[in-house]
Amino acid sequence: MRLLLDTNALLWALSDPDRLAKSAAEAIREPTNEVFSSVVNAWEIGVKRAKGRLRGELDLEPMLDLHDFKVLPVTMAHALAIESLPPQHHDPFDRMLIAQTQVEGLVLVSSDQKMLRYEIAVLPAR
Repeated sequence: MRLLLDTNALLWALSDPDRLAKSAAEAIREPTNEVFSSVVNAWEIGVKRAKGRLRGELDLEPMLDLHDFKVLPVTMAHALAIESLPPQHHDPFDRMLIAQTQVEGLVLVSSDQKMLRYEIAVLPAR
């Protein structure tokens, strides 16, 4: 299985794995699964930190390496896919993660119920 972590799932996987649902934690730990963190996650974390809405130290790149998470860049295909998404979710970070999930054929690990409104595979993070 190829998993893309929503930002909340990424933060829990890296710093508080007990918050993850058992099925999500097992899927993330399963060595045969590929686990991706999007560049969008880093962008969202940076924006939230700058606004004071996210605290705590997190040296993201080394932690991704430590957990063997792959980095998913944002491509032109991802950006263009945004246009075809129905306006069911207005968070731009989440919309890009949805587009990446669709374009790359991934399973999104998320606790956001709004993600279920889209035609993507979602593994509940909680």
